[in-house]
Amino acid sequence: MTVTADRPQMLVTEFEELARHADRSIEGARLEFINGHLGGKAVPDGDHGSIIEWLTRICMQQRPDLWLDSHQGLVVETYREGRARPDGSLVPSHAFAGAGEWADPAPVLLVVEVTSYDSDTDRRDRVDKPRAYAEIGIPVYLLIDRDTCEVKVHSRPDGGRYETVQTLPFGKEVALPEPVGITLDTEPLKNWVR
Repeated sequence: MTVTADRPQMLVTEFEELARHADRSIEGARLEFINGHLGGKAVPDGDHGSIIEWLTRICMQQRPDLWLDSHQGLVVETYREGRARPDGSLVPSHAFAGAGEWADPAPVLLVVEVTSYDSDTDRRDRVDKPRAYAEIGIPVYLLIDRDTCEVKVHSRPDGGRYETVQTLPFGKEVALPEPVGITLDTEPLKNWVR
């Protein structure tokens, strides 16, 4: 691995090889490569899984033409060729058919992240990911923040940031903007925090 001033310390091909190895060798390993940094996602806990299940059910009820995929990795960042594993990617049904481990994010309407109780969540979910997702033009980034008991809806991507960020406490109704067009009653989220 060569280090130069104008590229990340690790090549994306090296990251992908490492991620494949970790996936086969370490149960629950979920690696990401964002902003030139190798990172790991915490293994989701039961409450995290309940939140994704809750959101999946709402999406299926209100938008049966879409699917909330909780497994697909995405190619993010145009400059550093990052790789992210969102907790969910809302896409038209079968949008990732034929995709490899790291899919083109073009069909993604929304990505969702649910904060984990680890030391890296602040930088990863509140700083690096919104920037990376906005950079590639994902229309909506939904952050379900279990630390602050808030839902943050990022929309209107403009290069490296989202122009609009709406923050609402758990318990409020949240309207996800077009092209998503889904309304969330966030009251149940209160049940899945520490």
